[in-house]
Amino acid sequence: MSTTLAGSPTTGAHRAVRPASGGARPEAVLTVVAAGVVGVVALWWVNTPGVSGLDGWLTGAGRISGLLAGYAIAVLLALMARIPALERGVGSDRLARWHSMGGRYVVGLSVAHALLIIWGYAVTERTDVVSETVTLNLSYPDVLKATVALPLLVGVGVISARAVRPRLRYETWFHLHFYTYLATWLAFGHQLATGNEFVAAPAARTAWYALYLTVAAAVVWYRFVTPVRQAVRHRLRVSRVVAEAPGVVSLHLSGRRLERLRAEPGQFFRWRFLTRDLWWSPNPYSLSAAPGPGELRITVKDLGDQSRSLARLRPGTRVLAEGPYGALTPARRRGRRVLLIAGGIGITPLRALFEGIPAAPGELTLLYRTRTTDDLVFRDELESISATRGAALHYCVGPRSLVGDPFTPRTLTQLVPDLREHDVYVCGPEEMTAGVMAALRAAGVARRRVHRESFEF
Repeated sequence: MSTTLAGSPTTGAHRAVRPASGGARPEAVLTVVAAGVVGVVALWWVNTPGVSGLDGWLTGAGRISGLLAGYAIAVLLALMARIPALERGVGSDRLARWHSMGGRYVVGLSVAHALLIIWGYAVTERTDVVSETVTLNLSYPDVLKATVALPLLVGVGVISARAVRPRLRYETWFHLHFYTYLATWLAFGHQLATGNEFVAAPAARTAWYALYLTVAAAVVWYRFVTPVRQAVRHRLRVSRVVAEAPGVVSLHLSGRRLERLRAEPGQFFRWRFLTRDLWWSPNPYSLSAAPGPGELRITVKDLGDQSRSLARLRPGTRVLAEGPYGALTPARRRGRRVLLIAGGIGITPLRALFEGIPAAPGELTLLYRTRTTDDLVFRDELESISATRGAALHYCVGPRSLVGDPFTPRTLTQLVPDLREHDVYVCGPEEMTAGVMAALRAAGVARRRVHRESFEF
């Protein structure tokens, strides 16, 4: 079953929000990271006048893999430090993908470093690997700390594997990742105490300290100090809890000077609701309405665990919000025309964009896919926005067995004839989103015009 509404082209008022300035470009960030890799390799090269023999090759490979692992873990922590320029410019989901991919390299390089160094030293000393392992750990306290750090890193890598990650609650996965900080601290000392590149090179030691101290300062400031500062400044509280659909509630949050947050439609915060059961668990939820003076709104579907408890929150409950984060904002658009494609509860950030993204009458379209009419969240609001803004609104409601695939290239081009000229924002279940992305590519929409963000962890 399909329903189509087209808003009349009126010039009625709407809360269009001017995009904030963008952050760091992904290409620039990758260039800086790559330059750091070159610098690390150069550091090893300068301090390695020659390599000969099996022991030399093993030890040399162990040194370079260790240097790269040490650099990479600092980069990974920086990517997840929630630095505003990275969050706005690169986007949280892309940062998370980079972090996940880089994490595999860190674990692999760290394991390779330990095995190659021990093997190389064993060959040099003409002893066995087990004896050399014991000798290194008993002779160098910093090496013993690094040995403890290695299984911590491997453990974090295991819980992040695709086969394991879906089996964990978000809260469990989130808190286990804090062991990465402990592992980094334990491993740092042995890099400077035993690394040939640092022992007699004050400039290299200073640069390494500067790298780690800068990252540590960013993590402390943006992940710990900033949320507390915002809590004191804005004093967010739950003002209302409103049922939107079966199993879906909106939380209205009031506070002071919320305009200073510079939140944009399409962004999200990580929310801590300060009750006995929820305070320890920060969860990401998008704004479901354009930020208004003195109020923010999020909308949550009951998916179990924490999300179910939010429906029972009482007005007055204090809230700690980290953010705003995310790059699914009006600033990402490249042209005048905009298409929003939502599936299920993925409507939340797109409903905020539908209300707040600057667009003239006839330049904005929303496609909204749900399984049943009961799943249509914000229906009255969407139809009101459509009429006020002169925007097109299309519903596709029904099980896939009846409606088929609503997001084929042919269907999309029929609904939006000038599809290639649109910036497309997509949010919904992973399977639906993948199908939409493929259909848009097949329809000739340029990759740079398609914008999506995911909370998959």
